[in-house]
Amino acid sequence: MTQFFYRLTPEWVLRAVEAGGFRPTGHCIALNSLANRVYDLRLEDDTHVVAKFYRPGRWSREAILSEHRFLFDLQEAEIPVCTPVRFRDGDTLHEVEGILYAVWPRTGGRSLDELSDDNVAVLGRLLARIHNVGAAREAPERITLSAATYAEEPLAVLEDGFLPPSCAARYREAALGIGRIYDERSAGVPLHRIHGDCHLGNLLNRGDGWFFLDFDDMLRGPAVQDVWMMAPGRDGYGARQRERLVAAYREFRDFDDRWLELVEPLRALRFVHYAAWIARHWEDPAFPDAFPHFGTEDYWQKETRDLEEMVRLVERGTAAPGGGAPEAREAEPEAELTNADFFWDME
Repeated sequence: MTQFFYRLTPEWVLRAVEAGGFRPTGHCIALNSLANRVYDLRLEDDTHVVAKFYRPGRWSREAILSEHRFLFDLQEAEIPVCTPVRFRDGDTLHEVEGILYAVWPRTGGRSLDELSDDNVAVLGRLLARIHNVGAAREAPERITLSAATYAEEPLAVLEDGFLPPSCAARYREAALGIGRIYDERSAGVPLHRIHGDCHLGNLLNRGDGWFFLDFDDMLRGPAVQDVWMMAPGRDGYGARQRERLVAAYREFRDFDDRWLELVEPLRALRFVHYAAWIARHWEDPAFPDAFPHFGTEDYWQKETRDLEEMVRLVERGTAAPGGGAPEAREAEPEAELTNADFFWDME
């Protein structure tokens, strides 16, 4: 099954989409995606659809359908998201050679590297509405963001042949430490369906408004996870963005300022989780090409130092209420700060 996924050809893609009731012309272009295999197809009526073939073993059928259900819930609430197109039989998920796939409308727009104050306000209100919908239904098929799922399980993956002896003990101590801190500080914080991967690369601006994309990583988690990923900066500018985002968010949904104390623990958990995501897929030939630095001694030494520094930052309590450094000025963004500093898949 996995080898078939790696060798998926345009012929198989066209055949699968046609079997679902669509009439492709033969135009089939692979799109940039490491997690899944994604293709742009032109249909005989000159419209385009996007076929997404899900990586085997990543999500169960029930988990993917839970994502689709969340999207339809959001669409019903008139929130701008992209929902899957139903196949001829009415389903949104089909299977070929053990690989699950769905078809989506092609969505145009552009991503922005920075947000204006007006953008931040609009997105804060939209995010609150997303979370209102998210809280209206449970999603037991999806994971819950916790120390177990974002620190302990990823650590087990990394300790299985990836972490070198020179820093394995230090990395383990830091990863488990940040997991304990997160679980302690998040006790009592409401959990519900959230986007889960809400960085700017998953937001499209179409001129007349915004569009939320890629709910692959939706999970049960705290609202602040989506908030900090939308405004990730540690400096005064990032803290100010989060404050404005939260102020707009509160027009539609409550948000406790104390939840912002989770920003730095969540940032560190993502650090561990992302390294394990690469490790889990290392046998895919696309991953060594995309991450040539991964797994080297220098890579792990830097990862370990960075993670230890994150833990020290959290333990010292040097994050301000807005999640930024307290001594930072309200200024323009730091020149070296980009989304790629926090979201490696945007490089």
